[in-house]
Amino acid sequence: MNTNNKSGLSDKNVVVIGGTSGIGLATALAASDLGARVWAAGRSAEHIEKARALGAGRITVINADTHDEEGLRALFAKVGVIDHLVSAATGASRTLKPFLEQTEDQFKEAFGKLWGYAKVVRTGAPFMAKDGSITLVSGAPARKIKANSSSLSCVGAAVENLVRCLATEMAPIRVNVVSPGIIDTALFDWMGEARGERVAAMVKGQLVERVGRPEEVASALIYLMQNGYATGTTVDVDGGQLLR
Repeated sequence: MNTNNKSGLSDKNVVVIGGTSGIGLATALAASDLGARVWAAGRSAEHIEKARALGAGRITVINADTHDEEGLRALFAKVGVIDHLVSAATGASRTLKPFLEQTEDQFKEAFGKLWGYAKVVRTGAPFMAKDGSITLVSGAPARKIKANSSSLSCVGAAVENLVRCLATEMAPIRVNVVSPGIIDTALFDWMGEARGERVAAMVKGQLVERVGRPEEVASALIYLMQNGYATGTTVDVDGGQLLR
């Protein structure tokens, strides 16, 4: 039995788009700890600065946007052969209110996440190793339907179905998706001082009645990189939210 815990990612090239904060940054750092060469890309100057401080000497942090095809291509060319490509970038804003109260533009804006993922995959495909993997991130609303979240739910479902299509078309490259629940990231910073109380209310009634940590979702992304038999798969890390 091989007991080397770095065997799965040692000397592999891993690129994480949306890798300068939250789930993406946790994934980049975890991959680095397992021996991978990691490039983490983001567009927020604040997040890039923090990621460079946290990942100093461990990961290469680059300014790149899921919607910037030229920037993505330049990043991928710099890496060369990509063994594992992750996109965890939101790439869009979402309007959380009843569907009939949203404008068409507001509803469409949420799908910027899907278009961003599509651009990452199209641009990255020529650089992928033949036995490599691509992993995207959706979210529990894709299958856990709640009022006022139609755009969030629809784009998440589209991402998960895109993954099944890509897994079929791009084999032997493996394509998978991780679906997080309510995770403690900068996504909730806008709540200010009420953040703790409001997030606690959101997870009340879950089987695991607490907010998730980025590292817990990152472990699922690492699993999908390392498991060469997993493709077209959705891995849920949601505290049992789908069961309530």
